[in-house]
Amino acid sequence: MTAARLRTDLIAAADRAGDARELFARASVGLRRFVPFDAAVWAATDPETGLITAPMVVENLGASERCAEYWESELLEENVVPFRELARAAVPAAGLRAVTGDLPARSARYRRMLSAQGVDDELRAVLRVGDRPWAVVSLFRMGAGEPFGPEETAAVASLSGPLAERLRRFARPSASGVGTDSPAPGLVLFDAFGEATSINEEARHHLATLPEGPSTASALGLRLPIWVVATAMQARAIAGGRDRGGARIRIRTVAGQWLVCHASCLSGPEGRPGPVAFVIERAAAADTGAMAAEAYGLTPRELEITRLIARGRPTAEIAAALFISPHTVRDHLKAVFDKTEVSSRGELVARLFT
Repeated sequence: MTAARLRTDLIAAADRAGDARELFARASVGLRRFVPFDAAVWAATDPETGLITAPMVVENLGASERCAEYWESELLEENVVPFRELARAAVPAAGLRAVTGDLPARSARYRRMLSAQGVDDELRAVLRVGDRPWAVVSLFRMGAGEPFGPEETAAVASLSGPLAERLRRFARPSASGVGTDSPAPGLVLFDAFGEATSINEEARHHLATLPEGPSTASALGLRLPIWVVATAMQARAIAGGRDRGGARIRIRTVAGQWLVCHASCLSGPEGRPGPVAFVIERAAAADTGAMAAEAYGLTPRELEITRLIARGRPTAEIAAALFISPHTVRDHLKAVFDKTEVSSRGELVARLFT
């Protein structure tokens, strides 16, 4: 069977996935048939910041503590082709040996952990729609096998858009995610070395609602999900001048509700980076509305119009604000209704923003 046919079968299998975790599992099985690999990590990302969120699927890579070490290297050390660069690159995939001229030890993550785990090469990619990253994937070859070749890199890169388009559908609002309770924000403090030192009961409550996934032990009597730890690491990276992005993710609970997590590094003596404050709380409509709109495939212009509708603007005011005709506004609105499967402005606002 040709690689083109196998690629078509992979995308068809992804179409049948019921959630993001199943999509990762189906894609991994299909991809291995024409790009062989021994181990893999598939992780959803927040499309706004590119930071990892749930779910994450780790195949054949051992203890989850090493998973935390991998992301610590990714965020806090100088590395070859970090995901934040691939998210903006013309080709959203790259092989470690190919990029380093067959000298993978130029990469900190290879020196620190991949080599000791028997990894010979890593092919990593960002699954994105436009400039919005919805997931990252790392494929690993163990032992002394052949490095990933240019055709294999191109094959993985060609799946970036199709898989991201299917993955973002799972960010659509669900009836099960509607709730009336609003627990207080939770707080976790990390020291300057990245160790969790204190937590309030609200944070314990929120963390208990998160889906299963890789986690790391803490001195607080509970394991912290890798998404929490990585967000705190990103705050340290920003404070240390390694990144200018945001330390913020949105994550869906097992009940379908959205939480927003954000971290910031506090100042220590003489302005040195101090502890990291990590806050987890129920997401407001403003935190999820734009992502939900993307999940329905709305264009940037359609999203602009939808936001103005949410503010109660009539057609004439929307047309004037965007320098287009009222007829064009109505055409865009019809397309928005078709994509979101609603028939009125009220239904549209309710679906995306409440």
